[in-house]
Amino acid sequence: MKVLLCEDIETLGWYGDVVDVREGYARNYLLPQRLATIPTEAKIKGMADEKAKRAEQRKGVIDNFNKAAEAVNGAEVVIAAKANEQGHLFGSVSEKEIAVNLRQQGFEVADKFVQLDEHIKEIGERTVKLRFTVDVTASVKVIVVPETTDSEITDGSESQTKPE
Repeated sequence: MKVLLCEDIETLGWYGDVVDVREGYARNYLLPQRLATIPTEAKIKGMADEKAKRAEQRKGVIDNFNKAAEAVNGAEVVIAAKANEQGHLFGSVSEKEIAVNLRQQGFEVADKFVQLDEHIKEIGERTVKLRFTVDVTASVKVIVVPETTDSEITDGSESQTKPE
């Protein structure tokens, strides 16, 4: 079934595109949610100006994503987390913690850009993919280290007694 998109749908198409979808998807989701409509020549012509304007905006956004991806590609994220002696974390490191660390370093990264198959639950180093759009990706190195306590940090100078 052919439909005319009334919104940008990343996996399907952009505003004003006529796309072919399954009839059930169109009838049960796209049409009731007003994400698409039945295409007619009048509707297609009526959307032409807005389609051109949105395409120009999308080009600017993708250029910004390309710059952000180029800047962040290869960056290192070091996260300290509580762990046992075997290196298993008591919690886990999520997409949000990685994105927050990258923003603290000055990179423009939203939480939704970080792609983890599952949360990180072990001490160590791994490469994590950032997906800005379908075509714009980057990768960062995430290093999870054990969190140190104050007693481990002190050099012991207070507890040492001087021999007389």
